[in-house]
Amino acid sequence: MPRGDKSKYTGKQDRKADHIAKGYEKAGVSPKEAERRAWATVNKESGGGNKSGSGRGVPDTKVSARKGGRIGGRASAARPKAARSASARKAAATRKRRAA
Repeated sequence: MPRGDKSKYTGKQDRKADHIAKGYEKAGVSPKEAERRAWATVNKESGGGNKSGSGRGVPDTKVSARKGGRIGGRASAARPKAARSASARKAAATRKRRAA
């Protein structure tokens, strides 16, 4: 079987890859790159093709699917403005010092 052959994937994995690819294309990624990223995500979540062999029927982990939109900004938003500003100033100073 040639590399990149998708015959060992389930229908659900195929639909998931299509859905992910459409999301990437909507975000401005080229169709070829979107498809590559989509299948990489499906492989990461489910461990690759699932149609035959041992391990068939093992549920997907859904790691990447749960990540989006849940993490970013939550801790930062809970801090007061003065603390965020001080942290930003400190980071800028560090970057400036390391660049010199």
